[in-house]
Amino acid sequence: MAQPELKRELANRHVQLIAIGGTIGTGLFLGSGKAIQQAGPSIMITYLIVGIAVFFVMRALGELLLSKAGYQSFTDIAEDYLGPRAAFVTGWTYWFCWVMTAMADVIAVGVYVNYWFDIPQWVPSIICLIILLGLNLLTVKNFGELEFWFALIKVVTILALIGIGIILLIIGFKTDAGSVTIRNLWEHGGVFPNGISGFLFSFQMVVFAYVGVELVGVSAAETSNPEKNIPSAINKIPLRILFFYVGALFVLLCINPWTQLNPSESPFVKTFTLVGIPIAAGIINFVVLTSAASACNSGMFSTSRILYNLSKNRQATAYFGKLNKNHVPGNSLFISTLVISVGALLSKLIPGQAFGIVTTISAICFIWVWGVVLVCHIKYKKTQPELQAKSKFKAPFTPAINYAVLTLFIGILIIMLFAKETRPALLFTPLWFVLLFVLYSRGSKKERSSHDMSMSNT
Repeated sequence: MAQPELKRELANRHVQLIAIGGTIGTGLFLGSGKAIQQAGPSIMITYLIVGIAVFFVMRALGELLLSKAGYQSFTDIAEDYLGPRAAFVTGWTYWFCWVMTAMADVIAVGVYVNYWFDIPQWVPSIICLIILLGLNLLTVKNFGELEFWFALIKVVTILALIGIGIILLIIGFKTDAGSVTIRNLWEHGGVFPNGISGFLFSFQMVVFAYVGVELVGVSAAETSNPEKNIPSAINKIPLRILFFYVGALFVLLCINPWTQLNPSESPFVKTFTLVGIPIAAGIINFVVLTSAASACNSGMFSTSRILYNLSKNRQATAYFGKLNKNHVPGNSLFISTLVISVGALLSKLIPGQAFGIVTTISAICFIWVWGVVLVCHIKYKKTQPELQAKSKFKAPFTPAINYAVLTLFIGILIIMLFAKETRPALLFTPLWFVLLFVLYSRGSKKERSSHDMSMSNT
């Protein structure tokens, strides 16, 4: 009997909005408050630098994905260019990345619901996970539709914010914090109010804000026309970075002096409260709540698909490779959701520190995954010149830009080592990689032993 396969039910509009949804999430709506407190107005420069780096990672990923029809994820690419060990470590690390990210999102759901109701943070987190699990178990098209509307809400909100902000800027609207003016970018301690150290320490949260942009690559296996849809989605990333990140932060900081923003609150909600529109502030809180649910939805999708691919590549138990009647990897979804629910437990045990811990671990692991993509692209260009020559979606400025971005990523990891808040997570994360290498070595030994036994019996 033919084995059921993942269905290609994601249309172009789904992929385009998944790309937008992947680049607008909890890191921007909630995490930017903390980053602004560290860097002040220079946060816009941080977002621009990391955004450019991520764009070149995506161009490299796009070329690799389209270079071979059978590629479905990072693990396939890593196995071809770096070997099965790298594929095993990268696949499981990418799963771990999204587990951490989804944990941050379910924690954020609890924070946002507390804006209206004084209930324990973990309660809405669990309810959110149950609803999303039920929807994801149906069809991949449900995921696409859900993400389409979630992302559309985000886009409309940021468009409204930028539009209202420009009007307030033109008329010189006065708030409790003063006038809405571009001078707020430098009149409260300058563009770098906390010096170069504050600017550098903001990179961790900004890296986390961009996690998910590579989801276009994970969804490639279920895209109806990858040759057209993936390049289209990737090429629009620079415009989205300028508009949705830098543009939105520019407006926020013109309305709010950076000193008025609370790192534990969403600066988007604070902005509408400050301009005297309390109803609008409630609406914006609903929007950022749907944004957190959207990002969690993406996390559940990607973790289930990466477990499915690991199973298909014999790097995880066959249990994860089973599809339900709707062609969805249900077992992988259940297990991933169960692990993500630990985020709700963390929000109960350490509500003040939970978000910072999981976002740091997520950022570190995503740097690994992005770095693997760049290294694979370097090897692809060296070892597959004929394939690269035929590519219709060549990554620009390679391999020089690959090395430049890898250097930036190493620099960000070094910065995390010097920051008190990120150092514990940075020192803990290598244990994950040690565990994976040990598990792979043991698995390889068992496989070799069974092979030797079967050969001797023959």
